Amino acid sequence: MDQQGLRQRLAAILAADAVGYSRLMEADERGTLKALDAARSVFRAEVEANQGRVINMAGDSVLAVFDTAAGAVTAALGAQHALGSSGGARDGPHLPFRIGVHLGDVIEAGGDMHGDGVNIAARLQALAEPGGIVVSEAVRGAVKSRVAATFEDRGLQNVKNISDPVRTFTVHPEGSAPPAALAASSAPTPTLVAAPNSSAATARFTKRRLAQLSATGIAILVAIGATVWMRPSPPPGAPPTVASSAPAPLGKPSIAVLPFDNMSGDPEQTYFADGITEDLITDLSKVGGLFVIARNSTFVYKGKSRDIREIAKALGVRYVLEGSVRKSGTDIRVNAQLIDATTGGHVWADRYDGDLKNIFNLQDTVTRNVVKALAVELTKEDKDRVAQRGTENAQAYDVFLKGWEHYLKQTPEGFRDALVDFKKATELDPNYGRAWAALAAIYWESYRRYWGPAVGIRSSAHQVQYEAEQHLAKAMRAPTPLAHQVASAMLVHAQQHTEAIVEAKRAIASDPNDADGYIGLAAALNFAGRPAEALEAVERAMRLNPHYPSTYLYQRGLSQFGMNRLDEAALSLEKALALNRDDYWSQRLLLSTFGLLGRRDDTSRLAETMKNSDKRGLRAYYDPLSIKAVAFWYPFANADDAKRFAEGLRKAGVPE
Repeated sequence: MDQQGLRQRLAAILAADAVGYSRLMEADERGTLKALDAARSVFRAEVEANQGRVINMAGDSVLAVFDTAAGAVTAALGAQHALGSSGGARDGPHLPFRIGVHLGDVIEAGGDMHGDGVNIAARLQALAEPGGIVVSEAVRGAVKSRVAATFEDRGLQNVKNISDPVRTFTVHPEGSAPPAALAASSAPTPTLVAAPNSSAATARFTKRRLAQLSATGIAILVAIGATVWMRPSPPPGAPPTVASSAPAPLGKPSIAVLPFDNMSGDPEQTYFADGITEDLITDLSKVGGLFVIARNSTFVYKGKSRDIREIAKALGVRYVLEGSVRKSGTDIRVNAQLIDATTGGHVWADRYDGDLKNIFNLQDTVTRNVVKALAVELTKEDKDRVAQRGTENAQAYDVFLKGWEHYLKQTPEGFRDALVDFKKATELDPNYGRAWAALAAIYWESYRRYWGPAVGIRSSAHQVQYEAEQHLAKAMRAPTPLAHQVASAMLVHAQQHTEAIVEAKRAIASDPNDADGYIGLAAALNFAGRPAEALEAVERAMRLNPHYPSTYLYQRGLSQFGMNRLDEAALSLEKALALNRDDYWSQRLLLSTFGLLGRRDDTSRLAETMKNSDKRGLRAYYDPLSIKAVAFWYPFANADDAKRFAEGLRKAGVPE
């Protein structure tokens, strides 16, 4: 698709589809076509009368776009009334229609419409009864009393290929009864995956599972690397990200938070400005009614000249939050402004003054103002998630931000410095779950990468395992998304796949816009033998983080491998290695894929690259390349997947 011709905007989408069209065509082809033509005329007239535009009338469907939700609902009511019981043709067969209406962001290109705004409208249409109309909560809120209609709440509905449940309403003219079929039916009970909130229960679960993990030995430790459960960054010198070719905004307000400028006059305070930015991203991402771009993608623009409209277009969002932070001693000043990138105009701008001890109140104020400006209603769950800051100790928070800055460098030196800060943060606040989770992540990752000595961890392998488990157990007293992601990864490689999926979903429930949470879920689903679902999770993560790292491509390749789409898997894994040539997990999976595809020259080239990437010989010493060793570290639940993976390695010349 030509990116230059794309236009993103908020619109109301009407999607309609005939009921029983194929059956009627078989019984009376001529009469059904006549009824369909009459129905199309009805839809065209109602759409145009309400300032809408018909986009498509392919087959027995209708797709139309409106500038207002009221116009779309009025057109839907008018169409159903005009069609009546005859289906629009006086002497033709009965041809009823279902109609769905949604209000959300769409991408317009060459007169056509794309994006989840369109997809959700189509899914809502499928939920309607013959002759009925179903709309989303966004439509109901926008219309309010401007249309003479009655809205009946059907609750939250899970719709195909849409990650978040959609609250739906049936619509019929005011003072009239709903269609008979609808009146006789009951609204389906929403099927939501709710994460238990009991810290005690979580701690007991974690203690029991970690005890089992300890018994599996150190090989399980190494296995953790196959699952990405931390904020990954490529090694120094490697291209950090790859931009998504077609960002797909959701049918909800979409926003990117750019790195706040450090106005303190002291480069050493950059960590604080970056930390404030990331925490604002985290706070906003906990609001289920928002679509929030991940930190990895927005920090690509740090220190660069900014064209807000171009950045918003590249990231697939409508709104951009930018600002600055000035920190002098304990005094803090934050300037923030919310921009509508479609017009370049300011939605609001404000300045906040305070000191370090009330930094959390300041962040809450900015978050509330953004949510209010975007007309998003905070649910109780949203409020509870945003309120979970992890600590009320401002000093511990400040120290943690210093450590996080080091941690994100993803180098042995960065880990060593981060360890000091994270440990200090836990000393200042022994209940600081986020700091304990970060410590657990460092210990696991240091072992996986053979960085222990460089990081300053001199313990034996068994002791490293024990300390990582202890840190995670403490983190689970006040669990964060990172803690759940670590727990999920550990369970995957203990081949406790069901429990791993539960933990991954808990991570997402605690932060619905955390791209890494979806990658963690993808890993659990991939190894559980559910690659199609895993691929959907990867695609969701890539939409949230358009400048994604190589690990996202690894999970996509793993999904495609599981679906036996080997050519596509090879392409994804080659792209992963183009970003990070030392990506251990992509190397092994690509080697098996090349073997299954019979690509001998590519197999030889990759094997040589793998040999050269082990600069210190640690991989060869601890992790000799053999089918038994490599296959063990890819814990497929499906025996056929494991056999196919091993067979690919065998064909690539890997010894038993």
